[in-house]
Amino acid sequence: MSQIVKKRLLSLLFIALGLGFGFFDAPQYWNRLIDASGSGVLKSLQFGPVLSIPFRLGLDLQGGTHLVYRADVSGVPQGSRAESMQGLRDVIERRVNLFGVTEPLVQIDSVGGDQRLIVELAGVRDINEAIRMIGETPFLEFREVRQDAERNAIIAAQKKGERTQEDPYTVATTLTGKYLKQASVNFDQTSFKPVIDLSFNDDGAKLFEQITERNVGKPLAIYLDGAPISSPRVNEKISGGRAQITGNFTPDEAKQLVRRLNSGALPVPIALISQQSVEASLGQESLAKTYHAAILGFLAVAVFMIFWYRLPGVISVLALLVYVSFVLAIFKLIPVTITSAGIAGFILSLGMAVDANILIFERMREEIRWGKDLHTAIHEGFLRAWTSIRDSNVSSLITAAILYWLGTSIVKGFALTLGIGVLVSMFSAITISRSFLIAFFFKKFKEVPWLF
Repeated sequence: MSQIVKKRLLSLLFIALGLGFGFFDAPQYWNRLIDASGSGVLKSLQFGPVLSIPFRLGLDLQGGTHLVYRADVSGVPQGSRAESMQGLRDVIERRVNLFGVTEPLVQIDSVGGDQRLIVELAGVRDINEAIRMIGETPFLEFREVRQDAERNAIIAAQKKGERTQEDPYTVATTLTGKYLKQASVNFDQTSFKPVIDLSFNDDGAKLFEQITERNVGKPLAIYLDGAPISSPRVNEKISGGRAQITGNFTPDEAKQLVRRLNSGALPVPIALISQQSVEASLGQESLAKTYHAAILGFLAVAVFMIFWYRLPGVISVLALLVYVSFVLAIFKLIPVTITSAGIAGFILSLGMAVDANILIFERMREEIRWGKDLHTAIHEGFLRAWTSIRDSNVSSLITAAILYWLGTSIVKGFALTLGIGVLVSMFSAITISRSFLIAFFFKKFKEVPWLF
């Protein structure tokens, strides 16, 4: 099988994938196709609902609530403030997740000497409800596991509509987060695995001793804001107010559990200092304007490429369409929260994909002017342009990585979409465009140099 035939088959595969991802990106067109098919094969497959996965829109496009809190860390030791803020962030993020908020943005910011917590809830427009579910103090509690007979009795009663407010699996104790002095990560001296050390105050030590005495050989559940975060097994009666939780923790898992324990034990008071509601209509208007700008920008680029590069320009536009379908599908699958800044990053990456094609085509023209045949010019154009494409895109990826690492939420959205777009554009320029050019290579084109 010749190289041209292979490239033509590969090009057909890319086009098929582009169409498939295109339907995935815009499922309404696929659904219309299914509806138009009547009772045919497409109707029986019922792919429409499977493909109807929406893009995840950010606060500026979907509307929602933006809240800023000031954290009072005056009562927290200087060395523990960063850890306390991370724990507070973790607790609030889990709390709003329990209320069904999709991918809330909760981040820590430092303004002068103040520690602030910024909360963005896309799709939530009831500010009072948002304030209520965020402003509560984290509640840490220890629960005993019920006996089997008691558990079964409660489950049977709940099936009859009785005792619906009781937890059939655990029962609350009087030991709560106010008795916990501190939780910290340590490492076992034998296995070198992470362990979690707990330290209680005097009253907590007495309560903990009583609870462990009657629960030897049983798990003791630890709940934060009504959700279980750990269930260590009690091996013996524990006195002295110190305990240790062991298990197959990774260092990150142990640190996360410690943050949650300390947040329940030492909650950082927060006060609301700013609130803002973004209406859905404003978000939709911003989305429509951005969408129209992207379409106009793409059409302008397409006209320029076709006018200036003729047949290679047409091929580059086809490759760019495949590129767009690939990138948007990746945004859905990850999924990426799309904001206005994120769309700007995607459009910029589209321009960089065009730049790569321009470098290749200009190099091809030089090879043709030097007297080389068309097939060799195509090969040399891609080969010699690759180093420039690689270096420019790598520098862009480094910039995107730094912006994502150090930037705020808006900058991170821009950096993420830019980075993904640049990575796919490198593949598109070198693989897809090259396959299309070779696939469209016919001997009679040698007689029409104007096309190139």
